[in-house]
Amino acid sequence: MSHHHTAPPTVRHCDVAVIGGSAAGLATALQLGRQRRSVIVIDSGEPRNAPAAHMHSFLGRDGTDPAELLAAGRADVRRYGGEVLSGRAVRVARDGERFVVELAEGTSVAARRIVVATGLADELPEVGGLADHWGRAVIHCPFCHGYEVRDQRLVQLVTHPTGLHVTPLLRQLTADLTVLIADGVEADESEVRTLTSAGVDVRVATTARRVRTDADGRLTGVELADGSRLDADALLVAPRFRPRAEPFADLGLHPTAHPTGTGEVIEADAMGATAVDGVYAVGSITDPGQQVLMAAAHGSRVGGAVAMSLAAEDVHTAARPSGTATDWDHRYSGDPVWSGNPNGSLVAEATGLPAGRALDVGAGEGGDAIWLAEQGWEVTATDISSRALDRIRAEAERRDLTVTCEAADANAREPFARGGFDLVSASYASIPRTPDLRGVHNVLDAVAPGGSLVILSHDLEAMRDPQHGHRPFDPDAYVHIDDFVTAIKAEAGWTIEADDKRHRPPGSASAAHHVHDRVLRARRAS
Repeated sequence: MSHHHTAPPTVRHCDVAVIGGSAAGLATALQLGRQRRSVIVIDSGEPRNAPAAHMHSFLGRDGTDPAELLAAGRADVRRYGGEVLSGRAVRVARDGERFVVELAEGTSVAARRIVVATGLADELPEVGGLADHWGRAVIHCPFCHGYEVRDQRLVQLVTHPTGLHVTPLLRQLTADLTVLIADGVEADESEVRTLTSAGVDVRVATTARRVRTDADGRLTGVELADGSRLDADALLVAPRFRPRAEPFADLGLHPTAHPTGTGEVIEADAMGATAVDGVYAVGSITDPGQQVLMAAAHGSRVGGAVAMSLAAEDVHTAARPSGTATDWDHRYSGDPVWSGNPNGSLVAEATGLPAGRALDVGAGEGGDAIWLAEQGWEVTATDISSRALDRIRAEAERRDLTVTCEAADANAREPFARGGFDLVSASYASIPRTPDLRGVHNVLDAVAPGGSLVILSHDLEAMRDPQHGHRPFDPDAYVHIDDFVTAIKAEAGWTIEADDKRHRPPGSASAAHHVHDRVLRARRAS
């Protein structure tokens, strides 16, 4: 496809927008991607467990850095063509049969279903210096990090009547346990007596004022409101929690009080459905007690429910829509997207080749296909967007050229005639990834014996550079030139004639944003 010359606000379309990219949201997206649903995950990069260096009780991944799990989860989602966009949702509203997610970065995402996976924000007790040790020497869950403070001097700060619920667990972890029930907290007297009788040092109406540390910044204890000090190696607190639900207020989705009285949640049924039709919720925003493993399992289950919902709707309407096609049809519904000129790198590679049968994969508005037809090639232009193909037909007719236009999904089963083309080109074609890289092999299989393959791509290193700002597309959700290189090297009978990075030829309105091309030219043996 040719180069972009305007930059209106981008609106993406997909089947499902998952707002929140932690374990629950990614598990939801993975389940949906495996059902061939287009998914965009919007991730603000604020996981609840970010301060923790390790996560625990996750079978097979106990002790893993949470960031490592999320990186692996994003890779899993992208293997199925799911996109993970860095951004912050600021408002979600209904627009007819779809929802529109507005991002702070200026992009919008329209989706048939919404999954709320934004999680909870913890609000720590007002104890000086406490936040500096949060996730390390200050913990909140005996199951998550209790084992790591076993046999240490452990102080529990109880700021709510339900706080004593976990104290018996702490007694099992250490014999050196002190419980401070803050002034004003009405603790159950029978619970206090039971704990005291079991040897726990319970101090009623005792409020911690600030954390104490040594010269190296390690936690050594707490200073109490009366000025006295208590030695400690670790503290356990029960923070209040607040759902990150502000973007969903216009939908009528509002938090409700949690039974413990320590915060609010978004209510959802067993399959994640909320009170708003088409909106689902997963993870800790529905249950503050979920550990990472539970959140991931919840996301997987809710992802299945969302897939069932979409499938039932499509069966009812006798439709089998493609979210990817909808996305590109929307992009081609307004003014021309590209310049109409052929890509200069393709011109450089194809000039001099004997004209024959050419296949343009992801032809867009047809700049390359039209140019090839003008050079005497018998051209077939394919795209997943019917609107793009309509534009190619109109331009070919205007120029009195013959270009065969075919709707084709590169990831379909045999979308192109096997061995049918002397030149197969794909210029910046957005082919979603699949685990078997079906789209790559379909493109290669279309090249005739003795034929040429030309693949153009943006320079991914530049696209990932954060200085270029927010990008409304996730390049890692699509196949790369390196995928073609790997497949060619694994298949006998191919010769790579060019594989390099070049300055983009002049004449592109988008050259200021994409100044380099990756260019691959290969030839299949006769």
